[in-house]
Amino acid sequence: MFSGMSDEMGTPDDEVAGDLDELLAPASMRMPFGRYRGRLLIDLPEPYVVWFARHGFPEGKLGRMLRAVYEIKVNGLEYLFTPLRQR
Repeated sequence: MFSGMSDEMGTPDDEVAGDLDELLAPASMRMPFGRYRGRLLIDLPEPYVVWFARHGFPEGKLGRMLRAVYEIKVNGLEYLFTPLRQR
């Protein structure tokens, strides 16, 4: 163990697994309300997630996932979603 690290801290593998779960979640969660209700978050149109970015993301897990989808879409990284759609 590195000096200064306590036993309560997660291992790097735990952190990677948590980050991976956060990235995979939008591929399986559907929009629970609105015009695109029922659509996978990764399949929401970019203008729709941009609207949330301008007007405010919902609170909680849905907001975090929409924020991640937004960042991926506006930075031209949508190709990252391709393997997730093939699952």
